[in-house]
Amino acid sequence: MWAVEKDPALRSDFTNVTVLDRPPDESRLRAKLEQAVTEIPRLAQRVVTPPLRIAPPEWRPDPQFDLDYHVRRVAAPAPGGQRQLLDVAAMAAATPFDRSRPLWEFTVVEGLEGGRAALLQKMHHTITDGVGGVKLSLNLLDFERDPEPEEPEPLGDAQAAARDADEARRAADAADPVDRTTPADVIADAVLFTLREQIERARRGIESAARVLARPNDARRGLGDAVSTARSLRDQFVLEPSRSEVLRARSLGRRYESMQVSLSAAKRAAAALGGSVNDLFVTAISGALGAYLDRMGNPTDELRMAMPVNLRTGDEETAGNFFAPVRMLVPTTPKDPAARFDAVHGVLHGIRDDPGLTATWSLAALMAPLPTALLVAVARSQARTIDFATSNLRGSPVDLYLAGSRIEANYPMGPRAGCAVNVTLLSYRDSLDLGFNIDPVAVTDTHTFLECAREAFDDLLSAA
Repeated sequence: MWAVEKDPALRSDFTNVTVLDRPPDESRLRAKLEQAVTEIPRLAQRVVTPPLRIAPPEWRPDPQFDLDYHVRRVAAPAPGGQRQLLDVAAMAAATPFDRSRPLWEFTVVEGLEGGRAALLQKMHHTITDGVGGVKLSLNLLDFERDPEPEEPEPLGDAQAAARDADEARRAADAADPVDRTTPADVIADAVLFTLREQIERARRGIESAARVLARPNDARRGLGDAVSTARSLRDQFVLEPSRSEVLRARSLGRRYESMQVSLSAAKRAAAALGGSVNDLFVTAISGALGAYLDRMGNPTDELRMAMPVNLRTGDEETAGNFFAPVRMLVPTTPKDPAARFDAVHGVLHGIRDDPGLTATWSLAALMAPLPTALLVAVARSQARTIDFATSNLRGSPVDLYLAGSRIEANYPMGPRAGCAVNVTLLSYRDSLDLGFNIDPVAVTDTHTFLECAREAFDDLLSAA
């Protein structure tokens, strides 16, 4: 994700638009962020790339980290409605990150209708995936508007030593704020990394050979598994273009839209139809795009969708990416919503057990050392095979508060990464909050598309 951003159409940052009932208290928000930076070191780190890419980029502490740079305040244009908020969010997201600094920005938007405000949480995908982003946000939130101050838990010896070491490092950086990441440091670390990798590969090769000699039957089963995995990975490399000619146009423009659907109604409908809320979500979006293409005079029976599959088991750190990207053809027909739900459910069922999912990280490690120009070309060619993207995130079932402000809604705007539209869902209380990141050159009539989306959800809820 870091390397392919040489093509700006493949940027992977995402933005969450959090609507608040009133502006957050500035001092409380800053205190929460200072605490989050302490607990999640990645927020105060930047990316350093070795010369000639002789090793992967690495995270290094930013010796000149400035919290004020990452937290901004702006006023929404009059009249301060949802349209103005989403336009401000799209404009903020359009600006690339300064790659010499930590890769996140928070913007408080004031002046919304009814005295409301919003927080735009913009983050680079290399910091974390969507699930990690939700977990990260919990460091900033409370379960009541004005909670009692928490008594700090006593630190153990190891924690106290780590705290003292961190404070000493910060004091040294403040006393001499010179960037200590010299080319010599980076090259030395890169050489050590490469040497460790070669030793580890040799060790794994010796162990594998020993297992084959000791248990030949296991080797035959392992060969069968490898063939199955290879077939799965092969299916993820697509050579044909995206299915819809209308959706193939691409630009760097972005238009944000939002929608809400009742979570309890969606759960009842999904259960009655014999599937999950995610099945219903994907069925609605594929049906909406199918209906939109019908109205545009370019009907199609199926579209290619990209979807991240969460591989977290619950033990992973908040920061980092623990997902596998999957592409699949999903039907836009039949027009009967229940029948289309069954067809989509059949496509999505068991996708998490695909043997190729866990191999994508190994594949990424093999591709990472390739020349940047080649990586960009491959990524661009594969992005052009995708019509749309979806992602489904689980949020809080109860009210949450941010620095004294109650959260009213969360609209996640996932990265398009070269496709026509990304629709991301985040549940909150009894609502499915949907964020639409749309390429206005591909989806030229956003009003009609949103109308089709609303009708698609209503039809599915009624069909159940």
